Amino acid sequence: MQKTILLTGATDGIGLVTAKMLLAQGHQVLLHGRSADKLQRVEQQLAAEFSDATIEGFLADLSNLQAADELADAIARKHQKIDALINNAGVYKTPQTVTSQGLDSRFAVNTIAPYILTRKLLPLLGSQGRVINVSSAAQASVDIGALSGDKTLADMEAYSQSKLAITMWSREMASQPDSPVVIAVNPGSLLGSKMVKEGFGMEGGDLKIGATILTRLAVDDEFADASGKYFDNDAGNFGPPHADALDSGKSAAVVSAIEATIERLRA
Repeated sequence: MQKTILLTGATDGIGLVTAKMLLAQGHQVLLHGRSADKLQRVEQQLAAEFSDATIEGFLADLSNLQAADELADAIARKHQKIDALINNAGVYKTPQTVTSQGLDSRFAVNTIAPYILTRKLLPLLGSQGRVINVSSAAQASVDIGALSGDKTLADMEAYSQSKLAITMWSREMASQPDSPVVIAVNPGSLLGSKMVKEGFGMEGGDLKIGATILTRLAVDDEFADASGKYFDNDAGNFGPPHADALDSGKSAAVVSAIEATIERLRA
């Protein structure tokens, strides 16, 4: 059965390979990208490669949280239902570590924008939809001040904390009544994405390793009852995330900080 899937960060790396896998299976893919030129190029490339596929492109710079709101609104104007949302867009090293709204770019893109997008699209997902949140093997205890934009962190600290934070809110959201299936996933360590090449100066592993698990989690029946779990693709199975994500009090505090930050910036 064809599914409609929104995939953020779809113009390169794991996202682009995932888009190709989903299209090859006959699904409708809503592609998100940050660069208008790159998004248009990728749309044209995929349309040529998958001539019978349904592809739509959506532009948004997710370091600006207003853009996350606007992306959700744009999706809702065109679609009454989506079957899955893959929050794949992410950033590690960047020359602009602080956004125009005063947030650390890693928390803005990796944690808060996916939260906004998911919350606004819940009516389209329903309880049968799926949200696949890309986490990482790199997870570190979240400094609420850094998440809120009140403290500066080094690149790896910010990245690791942002990835634990998305894992924490994944579990919290999954515990709510009528939530879609929400799964956090480490797609694989040091795969050959632009992020890994620029951040670590290495080629990295095969992107298909990460794209395959994202595709499976989004559409395969075997994961329909996996809400609230964490998939570690380095191990190839579900496993425990960082201990903080298993602490309901710490997870609730992170979600409260995310919501307070969103409310403050929207005011």
